[in-house]
Amino acid sequence: MTQPPTWGEPPPQQPGGWPGQPGQGGQWGPPQQPRPTPVPPKKGGAAKWAIGAVSLVAVIAVTAVVAVSCTKSGGTNNGSGGGTTSAAPSDVASANDKGPVGIITEDPSCAPWGPINDTLYDAENKGWLQRDPAVPASSWTPDIQSQFEAVGKAMRNAADQAVSLAKITTHRVMRELYGQFTAYLRAYADSIPRYTALDDNLARAGSTAGNAIMAVCAAISSGSAAARSALASTPGSPSSIAPIGDLSNPQRIFNTPDIVCADISATLDQLLLSSAFKSWVNTDPKIAVSNWSPEQQALTAAVVPVMTSTADSLEKLAQTSSNPMVQDFIQLGVQYRRAYVQALQTYQPSDQDIYAAGQRAPGVLLGACKYAAG
Repeated sequence: MTQPPTWGEPPPQQPGGWPGQPGQGGQWGPPQQPRPTPVPPKKGGAAKWAIGAVSLVAVIAVTAVVAVSCTKSGGTNNGSGGGTTSAAPSDVASANDKGPVGIITEDPSCAPWGPINDTLYDAENKGWLQRDPAVPASSWTPDIQSQFEAVGKAMRNAADQAVSLAKITTHRVMRELYGQFTAYLRAYADSIPRYTALDDNLARAGSTAGNAIMAVCAAISSGSAAARSALASTPGSPSSIAPIGDLSNPQRIFNTPDIVCADISATLDQLLLSSAFKSWVNTDPKIAVSNWSPEQQALTAAVVPVMTSTADSLEKLAQTSSNPMVQDFIQLGVQYRRAYVQALQTYQPSDQDIYAAGQRAPGVLLGACKYAAG
């Protein structure tokens, strides 16, 4: 993104946020200076939430990872949220996860995900993160072309490695996130020889899926997920589940815009463009509730109703879709958003991870919708 979206760009998931590493800190809002694309959190350190006041579309560009396969015309998924070939249940740890999406308190895929993310970030941080996504391949200099090709190779590698994680995660929605990370990053890598600005949405969708995974894993690692898991009400069981499909060759979530595409951005903006959020977003998330100033208490109290109503609107929007994977991604965001609101009464800095997961999960759909619309 050459210009900052209406609600900000979250930085791509930089190394340092995976299990065993310190949690992210910093401000809630987007970076103060616009940049072409979000950058992953930096190694070993606190990253700004850039997820807040900028657009979730930015979240998508997070770790811009891609690999081999689906181009805009490629793939066979017409909106079912998965392919038609089912993997054997014995090969897929989440095969029997058919219940409602909720707060994830443990997942075996998180530890191996960290090094994959870090390696990809290192490749992207050699100039590609500062690219101008509006410039087509036909106008690239030899150096820019080499830069894109190197990142495309790194994305393919990351996407290939994510396939095994899709098999070992015990949660359906995590399997789906790994699948979309793989599908969109492969599609982006395939687009590089004939790249146009539209293709940047492939990187955004895949990267946002990666960021959502990172946020879920960070909440597990920090202990916030376990501490807050009981705070969100359990949704009803889904009426249908997306087929597992061929995990080695996952299909994009949809090739033509899903019904939610017409309203997803505006629904997310209910929070991000509200005056209450814009005031609250400047508070310091590293301060526990016991040390909040009267001003921070007031700003938080003012933003809670907007956070709550946005989560309610997202849940209603999810119910309009017939795509089970779309429903899962939105519902994942809803559950983490509601848990975060409930956590504010006893807020601790580690709850930033709950906040991030709630923001990023629905953001996967923004890039997917923009690309499908053409």
